[in-house]
Amino acid sequence: MNELISNYSGTYPEAGIDEAGRGCLAGPVVAAAVILPQDFTHPHLNDSKQLSAARRSEMRALILEHALAWQVGIVSPGRIDEINILNATFEAMHIAIAGLGISPVYLCIDGNRFRPYPGIPHSSLVKGDSKYLHIAAASILAKTTRDAMMLELHQSFPHYGWDQNKGYPTAAHRAALREHGSSPWHRLSFRLQEAPTLFDT
Repeated sequence: MNELISNYSGTYPEAGIDEAGRGCLAGPVVAAAVILPQDFTHPHLNDSKQLSAARRSEMRALILEHALAWQVGIVSPGRIDEINILNATFEAMHIAIAGLGISPVYLCIDGNRFRPYPGIPHSSLVKGDSKYLHIAAASILAKTTRDAMMLELHQSFPHYGWDQNKGYPTAAHRAALREHGSSPWHRLSFRLQEAPTLFDT
């Protein structure tokens, strides 16, 4: 039985918001916003980090089929370098919220920090993706969207192993940076082991 709750504020429609890729060395940061039907539930819908890749793919299809509204926001590595990762995360979340086809009356944000979205009250909920269905759904959409982007980018930059690490700072990724330098998709404001940039950005 799924123990996640469908609504936090008691108002409706309420949107769940989460991000993926904040701690990566490469690739964009991606956020998603999701409004689920009031009575929606599913035994396998959970925080994306608790699910296998196959289960996330299954849940993504389910969310896209049943969500009343959903949207993703994507902020590039260049923009991350320009405004820093925290502000870029907030920007991605705002893009996702603005793109919803239904205007929510309340926002539930995974985590402990958020830049208020104009005109809509919110709560920041630590580990919200393991407590609320709409935040769990947002976590799945954000992660699956970003993972697909990194798999596509891997075709052009296979030596970084993005098909495996998705841009996160694994030992293999760090080693590849030392050997090959950074790519146009790396966040140059992050600590990349002082790897030289070999590509024009």
